[in-house]
Amino acid sequence: MSTALSYLAEEPILFTFLMVGVGMALGALKIKGVGFGAAMVLFTAIFVSALGESAGYEIRVPAELGTFGLVLFAFSIGNNAGANFFSGLKQGAGPILMMVVLFVVSGGAAYLVGTQLLGMDTTVIAGTFAGALTNTPTLATVGEASGDIGAATVGYAVAYLFGVLGMLIAAQFALRQAPNDTDAPEPVTHVTYRVERADTPTLRVIASHLDGPVEFSRLRRGEEGPIWVPSLMDTIEKDDLLTVVGPVSHLPSVEREVGHRSSHSLRADRRLMDFRRITISNHKLAGMTVGQVDEELEKRWNARLSRVRRGDDDRLASPDIMLELGDRVRVVGPTLEMPKISKWMGDSAKGLTEINPIALGLGLALGIFIGELPIPLPGGADFSIGAAAGVLIIGLIMGRIGRIGPVITALPNTANLVLGELGLLVFLAQAGSNAGGQISAAFTSGEWWKILVLGFVITSVMAVGLYWTMRKMFKMGGTKLSGLIAGAQTQPAILAFANGQTNSDPRVAMGYALVYPVAMIGKIIAGYILATM
Repeated sequence: MSTALSYLAEEPILFTFLMVGVGMALGALKIKGVGFGAAMVLFTAIFVSALGESAGYEIRVPAELGTFGLVLFAFSIGNNAGANFFSGLKQGAGPILMMVVLFVVSGGAAYLVGTQLLGMDTTVIAGTFAGALTNTPTLATVGEASGDIGAATVGYAVAYLFGVLGMLIAAQFALRQAPNDTDAPEPVTHVTYRVERADTPTLRVIASHLDGPVEFSRLRRGEEGPIWVPSLMDTIEKDDLLTVVGPVSHLPSVEREVGHRSSHSLRADRRLMDFRRITISNHKLAGMTVGQVDEELEKRWNARLSRVRRGDDDRLASPDIMLELGDRVRVVGPTLEMPKISKWMGDSAKGLTEINPIALGLGLALGIFIGELPIPLPGGADFSIGAAAGVLIIGLIMGRIGRIGPVITALPNTANLVLGELGLLVFLAQAGSNAGGQISAAFTSGEWWKILVLGFVITSVMAVGLYWTMRKMFKMGGTKLSGLIAGAQTQPAILAFANGQTNSDPRVAMGYALVYPVAMIGKIIAGYILATM
């Protein structure tokens, strides 16, 4: 055993990937259908590094490697969520404000319980606060403000483990409510209707009376006429056949406005009008909206997009959706023009694997620079939001913009997922090895049991507070809440757990990105206040 530990201490890169492999193997094991997934990389690294510390060996993943993994992960999360993040920001103001209130409540509870009931020093209390909320930048701020990084680190290390476990439990409770989510994306389907109206309205008039957006993908006069892709200016006549694509809940209003469902399938007649799934790999189209691409398709080939598939998410091709490299779109258009349309869009698997190194490199560099900028605090001290928060913010902005002139700023969905998972696993290995090395020394402190109790109180206040307020006050779905819990805790291991349980549902990333930047800043300020009281 001693020889193995000595070898791991001398080979940090080997140790990193050993923790990734062994941790993921253990994380794949499930008890009653629940497994820890990538979070086990963290716990495995904690155990091995603590074991090494007890035997006199310092087994660590290099801090620079951990930072690299963290910023890679943060950028991918932000870039993936950017297109939808800002549109949901108004609805997220309430949850963000409530999270800040809970930071104040948990900080107040930490001070009162720590000083009045447990008789602890404020530096240890502040370090425990950082560990219970698993935030290393807060620990750094506490150490600088108090001048006693050693005492703060003891509190941080002892409280850290339950800080992860407690929030994992809260995320699991949230995910139990996921089957009842009302914010789940609706499945998209198609239906052909027989027109019963005789007043020849335009499709624009029909669309204005529907319950929600749909796509009119095909129109035929009677049963034998040619099929074409209609525009909103086209009129419908009695006995026309009209194929509509849209969310299931919107289609009953189409039937109410148009007529009855028909047994005819316009999709089956592909002699003149065809449909095909095409992969967006033409860089000129990335960053354009569906509406802009539809305009070109209609002008060139009288064709149109009806659906967009990104990852496992199939959605209606709404005009405001921004297309990314690797998106698979369903195109409806003239059969003979399909080869030209495929060539124009690219239709190459390369779009699925393009990592866009220009956007990735510049985005990471700018995000790290912003994250390290000093922000002044009262009393002459200052803090920085950290590389991860800075990179996340830049990733969100670049994902939302999509394109600046000829430069594409949004990475493909698949590239974001792969880069994010790789970065996450490397960071968890580094964070675990760092915490494990500190835990051995921390438990030699006579106050370790007090720190455990206080850490339990802080984490529980945040976990119960987030779960109750988001579910009861804001009616948040369990899937999005699991991501928000991970973001409020600024803990990638919890996000990895939620993604593993939901097959990387985009609502998880939305919840995480919604609160992460504010959570990072809020904890740093709260930790600073505790350390200086």
